[in-house]
Amino acid sequence: MFKAPIELVMGDITDMDTDAIVNPSNTELMLGGGVSGAIANKGGVSIQQEMSKIGHCEVGGAVVTRGGNLKAQFVIHAVGPRMGEGNEDNKLHNATLASIKCAEDLKISSVTFPAISTGIFGFPLERCAAIMISTAMDHFATGKNGSLKRVVFCLWDKEAFNTFKKTLEWLQPEM
Repeated sequence: MFKAPIELVMGDITDMDTDAIVNPSNTELMLGGGVSGAIANKGGVSIQQEMSKIGHCEVGGAVVTRGGNLKAQFVIHAVGPRMGEGNEDNKLHNATLASIKCAEDLKISSVTFPAISTGIFGFPLERCAAIMISTAMDHFATGKNGSLKRVVFCLWDKEAFNTFKKTLEWLQPEM
């Protein structure tokens, strides 16, 4: 059985020492509250300036900026779905996959994700964990990965961490 290089961490995504971190963004690419606000506070104004130049990203898509004052060299801004807009599971899958593709296009080896869309967008945590982890696992299992060697999920609180841990153990049992 294949074991994907997926890690779980409980903490602040802005402190992660990976090549890129993922910002759960909105279609207007405006930094707001939650993870996005933390990125704005620690990363500095240059991130929002770059986002504003890009201007827009569709739900299920992702765009890249430099990391400003963050440890991460890049920020991948993934637009996840809002609950109730329809086709949410597919849109979250696409946002996760688009972020992985951005990481591969950048030729970086590591990326950290938060639990996309589970904050003010209202996406259920259990569904998020299953979709995001399985999308990352599928990427590594296909052998299509190039430079990307490590995917980290950084969860803010114990509930999210335990949900992702349980899901990872279910999807990828110990060999």
